[in-house]
Amino acid sequence: MKSLIQAVVVAAALAVPVAVFAQSNQPVTRAQVRAELVKLEKVGYNPARGSDPFYPADIQGAEAKVAAQQAKANSGYGGAASSSSDAGRAAVSSESVDTIYSHQ
Repeated sequence: MKSLIQAVVVAAALAVPVAVFAQSNQPVTRAQVRAELVKLEKVGYNPARGSDPFYPADIQGAEAKVAAQQAKANSGYGGAASSSSDAGRAAVSSESVDTIYSHQ
């Protein structure tokens, strides 16, 4: 029963963007299709899998993940942006330390 509810929720989440996209009468470019495929591959979808027994479920799951990422990116809320920092002390050459302390 729980999986049925999840399937209905995923189907509803995917139906809304498809309905909106179907209303636009503009052709899709090759670059747009490629960009969408790259997004799907980044969330784990593998289109090269031959005779995939989970075909509808795995692409729908990947599309749901992409939609969730886009919604999070557009919401203005979320976690901290990814960044990096280095811990430890600054790299100082021995020459600069010697010259500072050698003038007494």
